[in-house]
Amino acid sequence: MDQILRTPSRATTGTAILSRRHLIGAAAGALVLAVTLPGRARAEAQGPAEGAGAIAQKPGTRVPAFLEIRPDGTVRFLSPFVEGGQGIATGMAQIVGEELDVDPARFVVECAPPGPDYAVVNGIRMTGGSFSTRSSYPLMRQLGATARDMLVRAAAARLKVQAAEITTRDGTVVHAASGRTLAYGALAADAMALKPNEAAALRDPKTFRYIGKPVARIDVRDKATGRAVYAIDQKVESMLYAAVAHAPHPGTEPVGLDNEAGVRAMPGVHSIHRLPGAVAVAADSWWRARKAVEALTVRWSAPKATGLDTVAADFSSDGLLAALKGATEAGHAAEAEGDAAGAFARAAKVVEAEYAAPYLAHAQLEPPSSIARFNQDGTLDVWLPNQMPELFQGISAKVAGLSPDKVRIHSPMLGGFFGRHFPYESGNPFPQAILLAKATGRPVKVLWSREEEFARDGLRPLSFSRFRAALDAAGNPTAIEVRTVGEGPIGRYFGALMKTPVDPSAVEGIVEKPYAIANRRMTFTKVAHPVTIAFWRSVGHSMNDTFYESFLDEVALAGGHDPFELRMTLLKDKPRHQRLLREVADLAGGWRRGPYAAGAGRRARGISLASPFGSETATIAEVSVEGGEARVHNLWIAFDPGSVVNPAIVKAQVESAAALGTSSVLFEQIVYRDGLRQSQNFDTYPILRREHMPAVHVRIVESGAPMGGVGEPGLPGVPPAILNAIAALTGQRIRSLPVANTKLAGA
Repeated sequence: MDQILRTPSRATTGTAILSRRHLIGAAAGALVLAVTLPGRARAEAQGPAEGAGAIAQKPGTRVPAFLEIRPDGTVRFLSPFVEGGQGIATGMAQIVGEELDVDPARFVVECAPPGPDYAVVNGIRMTGGSFSTRSSYPLMRQLGATARDMLVRAAAARLKVQAAEITTRDGTVVHAASGRTLAYGALAADAMALKPNEAAALRDPKTFRYIGKPVARIDVRDKATGRAVYAIDQKVESMLYAAVAHAPHPGTEPVGLDNEAGVRAMPGVHSIHRLPGAVAVAADSWWRARKAVEALTVRWSAPKATGLDTVAADFSSDGLLAALKGATEAGHAAEAEGDAAGAFARAAKVVEAEYAAPYLAHAQLEPPSSIARFNQDGTLDVWLPNQMPELFQGISAKVAGLSPDKVRIHSPMLGGFFGRHFPYESGNPFPQAILLAKATGRPVKVLWSREEEFARDGLRPLSFSRFRAALDAAGNPTAIEVRTVGEGPIGRYFGALMKTPVDPSAVEGIVEKPYAIANRRMTFTKVAHPVTIAFWRSVGHSMNDTFYESFLDEVALAGGHDPFELRMTLLKDKPRHQRLLREVADLAGGWRRGPYAAGAGRRARGISLASPFGSETATIAEVSVEGGEARVHNLWIAFDPGSVVNPAIVKAQVESAAALGTSSVLFEQIVYRDGLRQSQNFDTYPILRREHMPAVHVRIVESGAPMGGVGEPGLPGVPPAILNAIAALTGQRIRSLPVANTKLAGA
């Protein structure tokens, strides 16, 4: 925990009115600032960064910004990425430790503060998109090699020998000729003062000891023993706790409190506040704050009666889906190859289907929280879970009315991930913490209840696509058309930067498929959602690969082909994909669609392919039906990310993605009715239970292709494989998710 700066307490009571315009406008302006400016301009706009984040000539090259070699032989590494269970801290320790010649177990990895040194992802800093390792792998290897070279040169000067005479061994420099050794810690001060050689030689991969090996996670002990510190665990001196009650309808405001005096008199209550779209109570404990805010009788402004420009009083998921289906605007071409119209005119058979997927919550284990503290020197500290520290620094500065260089962002481990921790409009509590800290003159920790989290979480968009395929006389597909209608998070939050009207996050998983179908036309029609939409694990791939791979099974069966064999035929010029199909079939003991007898009943299998985030996957699912419900018994996944840093972490990520993919296709949905989300907690948002968890079998296939992502790619192939297995077993083709909405026939 950082040293606490004492701030005077003001016993402020009463109701403070805080501006929505100030809050929302600040967020929008900071978002544009963070993603549009080139690295140097962005650094200058943010002002001087603190400590190790001082401006670097080139991001990722200033060794002292990343590494602190301690006298006891441990290495403190300031990571550009936020650890959220994906294992990035261990992966960074492996990569840097390999070239530095230090065992990763001796690394202490912390999230770096904001600063341009850490803008190593195409000139920005972000933990997301399954991009951290693959974007930084060469840079981090070079960083480790550069640091080792500096230590060797420092040792040569100390020992008065040539650098070429010195070798290293796990944190020690060795001069074999004289038998002398020096620990890195004894050389660190001298070494870090040297000019780095960015051309320092890298290790031959044939000599790797850590990269490519199943190195144990360096954060496991702290997590297993309860020492790991998440945002929800953090405290600062003289802190108040705040609980929040949001307006039932987004966009409405508190207009009156009928029992304010009585609530202010409740035990421990410090003050009552109106916030944009919410009310809050600050108290000496969170439980007292929550009981008090729940006791408030709040009168809210009325929502708009109808329409899709806001979450109106009559808004519903069914109504939005009907709007997507009924949209008549001509779509923008997302992919166009060949002569699709001509192929349909000549088709011996045409197959058509419509697919839809619901809104999904992140449903993270840790409810969101943030701490804000204004300091006597005019600075602001904010502790908050996030995936882009500099972006949150800019927004926090706007909310507080400060320049960004006056704001310090502290980024703890994430107790939930995969897109939850971006600043989605009013989807995070940190602006509330800042406003309340300013109003009370005390540090304030805002913790949302589980119910408030479900009410305000940004959602994976409800999605709809209409498919058509043309078949020739032999039943082979000659053309495919897809019309996708809706909106994705990239278009919502980064649309001003896009050079195309097509939202890539709305069509990924439908466009650029590897299959040899000569004539293709995919279009996108934007229909904006009135609700807050968000990135979700594997983003558009999470539903679009489900749609496409399910429809491809329909095409295969309509043409009289086995789905596995049709895929092999359509991939005749794609050896990487064909290999994955063979690998997954071998892993599953051979391909057989079924139904077939197994256990006390009958089962069937489904197949799918997916190509998300630079990686390739092939998945086979085995299902049965019990009591009208699908049971997934096995998932076999062949996974090719090109190359890997830690196969144990890769396997764990594929397994966790398989669990979430299974949960999403079988159970999960957020439903709107009368303008309100119907799920308020896990009792009304079913997720995968232990008895529904399949056995997951993973085979890693390193093809040597450029390194792809790991955290998300294991998910998209799972839902379509399950749906295809259900269709094989029951004859029921489920085109609207989740499966739980359909009563399945026994088999």
